[in-house]
Amino acid sequence: MHIHPSAIVDAGAQLGAGTRVWHWVHVSAGARIGQRCSLGQGVYIGNDVLIGSNVKIQNNVSVYDAVTLEDDVFCGPSMVFTNVHNPRSAVVRKNEYRRTLVKRGATLGANCTVVCGSTIGEHAFVGAGAVVSRDVPPYALVVGVPARRIGWMSRHGERLGLPARASGSEPLFADCPATGERYRLDGDTLTLV
Repeated sequence: MHIHPSAIVDAGAQLGAGTRVWHWVHVSAGARIGQRCSLGQGVYIGNDVLIGSNVKIQNNVSVYDAVTLEDDVFCGPSMVFTNVHNPRSAVVRKNEYRRTLVKRGATLGANCTVVCGSTIGEHAFVGAGAVVSRDVPPYALVVGVPARRIGWMSRHGERLGLPARASGSEPLFADCPATGERYRLDGDTLTLV
């Protein structure tokens, strides 16, 4: 484990073996972080946060209370999580936090925003600058404000040659150009074959 001298890791925080904590990071006491993670410069990790193994959190990301990141998640530079749906400075809403779940292998692009209460599916890919305000299915590629599905991504992070939705009754198939893994699109659901 490597913790830069400028970082603050509060007593009680749990960090797994091989995790690297870089410049000006603050990890709160209740945070639980897995093995081989990387917390870039200026990252903040709240108390009620669970982070799996091999998670990469790039510079200037705040992971607030009520956020869970499963294994192999990538959080791009300056992307944003929220935990209160209707914040007001004069109204305390800490008992109204909405949980956010980012499932295994998902990518959250630079400067994207994930509105609290959303689930990002396994190996989904949120494009840079997108605003996610509802659940994202596994393997989906979403972009824009608000984020909308424009296609599908493989586990390897390659775009698959499939439409955003299968319009016919027959499933469609595509292979990952990097690995050759085969995927099946049936309606709005993509699965690894």
